[in-house]
Amino acid sequence: MSIGEYIKKIREDRKLSINQLALYSNVSAAHISRIERGLREPSPEILKKISEVLDVPYEELMKIAGYLNDNINIPEDYVKKYKVTKRDLMQYEDFIQHAGAFFMNDEVAEEDKEKLFRDISELFWEAKEMNKKKYGKKKKKEEN
Repeated sequence: MSIGEYIKKIREDRKLSINQLALYSNVSAAHISRIERGLREPSPEILKKISEVLDVPYEELMKIAGYLNDNINIPEDYVKKYKVTKRDLMQYEDFIQHAGAFFMNDEVAEEDKEKLFRDISELFWEAKEMNKKKYGKKKKKEEN
């Protein structure tokens, strides 16, 4: 089931119209309609708004939408801060798999591994954000 189909099902189960969901979530009815019809992928920010109105766990919507999986879990503050896309998530998952080999050493304390892992993850997302800003500006200049 796609995220759009899931949102529609929950909305209808809650006996809400698209217009009511739009009003309560502060997301346009047209945008919700496009999501439900599979024409648009919802951002994490939109999923957060919808989850609150539909009283569905945010993480559940994020998993169904493909932003999270059981093996790779991005903290919610990263998702907001770095505006994580599905492409970002795929790159992060690849990065984590490659970095995971480092953590195979049993001589390193679990606490130290976790702290290092958090720090490396933060650096990954900061680098992605810097690249978005750097190359986003160049692209805009080229278009003008």
